[in-house]
Amino acid sequence: MYIKCWGSRGSIAVAGKEYNRYGGETTCIQIRAKSGETIILDSGTGLRKLGLVLPSNSGSHYHMLFTHTHWDHIAGFPFFKPLQSKNVTLSINNSKFSMVSVKEILANIMNPPLFPVTMQQMQAKVIYNENASSNFSIGSLDISTIPLSHPGGGLGYRFSENGKIFVFLTDNEITFSHPGSKSIAEYTDFCKDADLLFHDMEYTPEEYPDKKGWGHSAYTDVLELAMNAGVKRLGLFHINQERTDDEMDVLVSNCRNIAQKKGNAIDCFGVACGMEFNL
Repeated sequence: MYIKCWGSRGSIAVAGKEYNRYGGETTCIQIRAKSGETIILDSGTGLRKLGLVLPSNSGSHYHMLFTHTHWDHIAGFPFFKPLQSKNVTLSINNSKFSMVSVKEILANIMNPPLFPVTMQQMQAKVIYNENASSNFSIGSLDISTIPLSHPGGGLGYRFSENGKIFVFLTDNEITFSHPGSKSIAEYTDFCKDADLLFHDMEYTPEEYPDKKGWGHSAYTDVLELAMNAGVKRLGLFHINQERTDDEMDVLVSNCRNIAQKKGNAIDCFGVACGMEFNL
């Protein structure tokens, strides 16, 4: 399983020298199965750059999954270059968020006055997969989902292949119960023995009390969950739009120090644009 981050910023894309190392693009993750399939998780602004490198030749077929459809997770979709090619097929899981389907949401954002080009004018063949279950497969990847603790709901994903596990839980407030969410114990079980976990960690413990109920976690709570779940590597994700590279380094260092003091060998790092992983 190959994984690459094309965007890890939360809420809105940012630019400037203080964000160069971790990057300013919003959520977009590329996964490539050993069987060859390419899966795209969310279509934040990072999707634009991914679209520039993905082939658009005859037979190109990509799969897109969404955690939810807040702006920072869909803003890159209209600028996804493969949509302009008649050689491309894009399969999208037509999940519903706040009772509205992904198909409806994408059609609405790609419609005047919000965008000058409609979905019908795109050349690619777009297939919406209906009635997606909580457990399914794409090629050699076995995939399971869990409801997120986030305003309006959402989905977290667990990818398994050849005994290796990648879990993606962004926009997940583990210490606050949003409608339809799961318990900390259930999120811990979902992450159990993951080789790699990307989890929302937008706030520090000092910031969190004023943001409680906003749908994001404090990094200390996420670290505790990951250690209890036996996670091997923890990627701190959904980086706050105001968080500079230097401030992010402090959060990572704090995580490592806490784990070390508890005698836990978990590898903690901030997920930066361009990072690649092979499981």
